[in-house]
Parts: sequence; C-alpha cells; structure tokens
Amino acid sequence: MKDIRAYIEETVDIGEDDWRFFASKLIKRTFNKKEIILDIKKVEPYLSFIESGIVRLLIPHEAPEKELTFGFCFTNEYVSAYDSFLTQTPSTYQLQALTNTVMWSITHKDLQEVYNKTKIGNVVGRLSSERLFILKSKRELSLLTETAEERYLNLFKERPQLIQKIPLKYIASYIGVTAQALSRIRKRIS
Repeated sequence: MKDIRAYIEETVDIGEDDWRFFASKLIKRTFNKKEIILDIKKVEPYLSFIESGIVRLLIPHEAPEKELTFGFCFTNEYVSAYDSFLTQTPSTYQLQALTNTVMWSITHKDLQEVYNKTKIGNVVGRLSSERLFILKSKRELSLLTETAEERYLNLFKERPQLIQKIPLKYIASYIGVTAQALSRIRKRIS
C-alpha cells in the first residue's frame, strides 16, 4: 500500500486522515498467472493499483490466435476496464494477469465516498483517468500514424519491460501484426 501513497504523493501531499480513510477502502487482490481478472460482459467493480505483476487488456476470441491485445499495465500503474467502471455497464473486453499479480482495489461505490469526504479523492481519480487516457491516446495515434516496425521500435524504447516480460504473440497483437510478421520485423532490425 505504501507504493500507492508514494505514487499519489508525487503529485500532492496526503493528510494522514485522508490517507487512513482512503486506505481503509482498499482491498488487496491476488491473481495467478493467466487468470482472468475481469471477464467480458461483466461490470468492472474496481479501480486498481498494481503492486506487482502485469495485466493484459484483450478482446477474447474462441481461437486464441485471433485474440486482440490492446493494452498492458505494469507494477505501480492503475488498471481497470475504466469505461465499464465509470458507466457501471458490462465490459466489452477482458483483463488477464500475465504474471502472478497483486493489486490494491477500490470499489466504484467506495471511490465515490472518497471523492466526497476527502481531498485525496479527486487526485486519485484524476491520476488514474489521466494515466489510462494517455495510454489509450498514444496507442490510437500510433496505430494511425506509424508502421508496424515503428510501433515495435517505439514500444521497445518507451516500455522495454514489455518486450522483456511479455510473450511475442501478445506484442504482435498489440502492434497490430501477426506473430510471423513480428518475427520478420525483429529479424530485419537485429
């Protein structure tokens, strides 16, 4: 839990009373590697902060090779099916633990209470929404303006932990190519 406080305090100091109230609402959740955190068509009840691990955001398919990976979240980052969380409607995608994962989560209802009763609430909401928005915007812009090779090279430069810890088939899906095309890209640039 101290990692969440340190992350928030990079932006604003937290009063002890606000921190205690906020911390009292957090739930520690653990997931095994490959475990589904949130399934498709389920309402996202949590906004979570990853203490350790990697989470993949994906659109599942009956044929695993046709799944679409569109995001990854790492240690000391927020994760959520955020559109589902905000609207409290069923998610159109899944969240899956790619590694053993530990996260601290707050329910939608409890976060509303934190917003209303503390100064920290709005900071938590803003930090999480800004982080998730930036990731989404960068990905969309990348898909519209870069070649697959440029997306791979930028991914390698900006998020080297992604390349080192995530299976290549998920990286290929994330940059919008087949595993074979990614193999050709990697061979060409090495």
